[in-house]
Parts: sequence; structure tokens; C-alpha cells
Amino acid sequence: MEQLDQVAAIIAMSMGVAWASGINLYAAILMLGLLGSSGNMVLPPDLQILTNPLVIFAAGAMYLVEFVADKVPGVDNSWDTLHTFIRIPAGAMLAAGAVGEMDPAVSLAAAIVGGGLAAGAHATKAGSRVLINTSPEPFSNWMASLSEDVMVIAGLWTALNYPLVFIALLLLFVLLMVWLLPKIWRGVKFVFTALISFIKGGRKGPPEPPEIKMPKSFPELPGNSGNGR
Repeated sequence: MEQLDQVAAIIAMSMGVAWASGINLYAAILMLGLLGSSGNMVLPPDLQILTNPLVIFAAGAMYLVEFVADKVPGVDNSWDTLHTFIRIPAGAMLAAGAVGEMDPAVSLAAAIVGGGLAAGAHATKAGSRVLINTSPEPFSNWMASLSEDVMVIAGLWTALNYPLVFIALLLLFVLLMVWLLPKIWRGVKFVFTALISFIKGGRKGPPEPPEIKMPKSFPELPGNSGNGR
């Protein structure tokens, strides 16, 4: 039983940091760094670097930048696009580091699965933001951003304290993500198609058909003069 709990803790830790990285990488690093440096948790050897004050400061500064950028419609989409190349590899690296000093094959497997999980979480976040930003009011955007921040912190806390509960919730999230991503993709495709159409000339509207002027009277055909004989 103790061995099962240990395995569950490792899985929850590695997949938890990968999942959180796909949503808000800097919040995940900042939380782990503060917990590790304060002695509230013991990080695996490969993640001990997160407790370095310089890393904590950098993560905190970038989290503040993301906190603002993530709540500005349009800016958040550009931010998410840029972080496609940051969140996914970082999630894979953190997942590999979270398994601790184990067989290199286990670390590689954790990196592969963690990278895929981070990519899925990132795609769900970024795609849903594109759809949310079609709303003219900014409040839904702010609520989505704050909910994501709370979800990352609560998710990591659950992974660290209740690994089995987190694993069950993570499986539900993956199932929801598999069902939701195709719908998000269709919505995003529609939004960009409409935007491109607007840029190419949607402002002018469709061209009006040329006016056809009918003659006032038709000319008489040969042989039809007179009384129609």
C-alpha cells in the first residue's frame, strides 16, 4: 500500500506540473519554488533549482506580466501563440524532473506524456480564449483568466496533498479535453475564416448587381406590322 501511494504521488507530481505548465507555466514554477524554499515540500533533486531565489524572482516577474497580458482581449491570444514554444517543452522538462532519480527510460516516458498533456492543456486554453474574445465585453475574458490561475494553484495543491484525487480529476480533464478540442478547433477555424474574409473586403459588402435598363417599347419585328397579320 505504501508503495502504491508513492507511485501515485510521483505520477500526480509529474503530470500535475505538466498540466499546470500548459495553462500557466510561471504560476506553476513560482508555486513549486516557494513551497520548496519555505520547506513546505521536498522537491525532487532535478527540481531543486526551482527554489533558487533568482528562479523564483524570474518566475514571479513573468507571472505578473502574464497576469496583465492574459486579461487583455487580443493580447492574450498573441501571448498564448508565443508560449506554444515555451509551455510545452517546459512541461515536458518539469514532468521528467518530477519523477526524481529513476531509470532514464522512466524520465523519458514522463517527458513524452507530460509534453503531450501540456500541449493538450495549452491548446484547450488558447483555443477557448479565441472563442471567448469574440464577445465584445471584457468581463468573460477576465473571469476565464482568473479561473485559470485559481485552477492551476488548486490543481497543484491537490496533486501534492491528495495524489489519487488529482489523478482521478486529471483523467476526467483528459476525457473532457478529447471531447472539447474538436469543437474548439471548428470554432477557431470559423472565427479566423470570418476575420480573413472581413480583412479582404468584408467592410464593403457584396457588390451590387449592375442595373439593367429595359427599353420603353420593343421595336416592331418585320412582318408583325399593322394588325398583326
